[in-house]
Amino acid sequence: MKKTLGDLAVETLAGAVVALRADFNVPLDGGRVTDRTRIERTVPTLDHLLAAGAKVVVLSHLGRPGGRARASLTLEPVARILDDLLAAPVGFLPYCFGPEVGDAVAAMTPGQVLLLENTRFLPRETANAPDLAADWAVWADHFVMDAFGTAHRAHASTEGLPRAVRAKGGEAVAGRLVERELAVLGGLLEAPRKPFVAILGGAKISGKIDVIEAFLPRVDALLVGGAMANTFFMAMGMETGTSLVEPERTEVAFRLMETSADRLVLPVDCVTARSIDARALRQTVDRTDIARGETIGDIGPVTVDLFASHLADAATVLWNGPMGVFEVEGFKEGTFGVARAVAEVADRGAMVIVAGGDCAAAARSAGVAPRMSHISTGGGAALDLLAGNNLPGVDVLSDRLRADDTQDGEALT
Repeated sequence: MKKTLGDLAVETLAGAVVALRADFNVPLDGGRVTDRTRIERTVPTLDHLLAAGAKVVVLSHLGRPGGRARASLTLEPVARILDDLLAAPVGFLPYCFGPEVGDAVAAMTPGQVLLLENTRFLPRETANAPDLAADWAVWADHFVMDAFGTAHRAHASTEGLPRAVRAKGGEAVAGRLVERELAVLGGLLEAPRKPFVAILGGAKISGKIDVIEAFLPRVDALLVGGAMANTFFMAMGMETGTSLVEPERTEVAFRLMETSADRLVLPVDCVTARSIDARALRQTVDRTDIARGETIGDIGPVTVDLFASHLADAATVLWNGPMGVFEVEGFKEGTFGVARAVAEVADRGAMVIVAGGDCAAAARSAGVAPRMSHISTGGGAALDLLAGNNLPGVDVLSDRLRADDTQDGEALT
């Protein structure tokens, strides 16, 4: 078990400089944050640290700037949102490395928040450069991981910094958000209530093979939609037109169908068009009637009903990945139909977990997000965890002492 905020005494945090890795990778439109969800989800951790009298220095990435500064991906708009959400003063520093950071941290007083600039403006961040982590650790007394969406990445701010903080005698613990994610997803790994139904969508089967293989023995049904279903169609010898397909994965798809045909559920009808465009002429066809010049953009209504029938009696549901290109008008009904079916199951008392930004956005667009049991902030991290893979950003945290590791009240050596 890893340590969490609750394992740190107030005296430990009072006056200390805490490096908080948050996930403020939020959507922007003209420099304006269009969805504050990820920022809001970190507020409980910030409130806890501020109430204890810590000086909180927040690190986060935003987008994929490729290791160089991009004005369009600055975190300054996030600082303004944080300032609205918190009672404490929030400062923004247009740097994330160097003496300017050290000077700004030294000038902080307890109960203040300082947000540093986008960590991915530095090429050494994604390279997990030890010298970058060491530079940050100079001013950090403790580290809190509250960026579950990046926990599967071994970057300088997610793996290198907590390692360096622990090396100098500090603590590295999970924040409220990460603690909740691990508890909920851990329940799926250990003892999910049955029947257990998983829904997987998105573009490619290649990124989810480990998850599919890990889940198939444990679920009662695995519903596959999105473009990844096209590779299964090709493996079955069906025409896929101009749709996105991974021909090199058809062998894997065929093997999965052979070994788990009783649990693997594929679409039976599709919405197709000459192009994925809101103005394109669309038609709903059986999966065996896809024309060569057509591309699949969504699952059809018969498939939505089929998936809903498998969900009807579920006690646990995991949903990752949209059923089609729901962002484009005319190709959203499949995803929205599944979202509504999942919400109805949640209303009946099932544990429903939505994992991934696209699914979360679809649930919000469909108006059903508040009805879900848990919306995970990390699609990739959630899938890695559920597939049994290590999460570097969690593995590096301080271990909680177990009862059987002590004797007469003292730790064994």
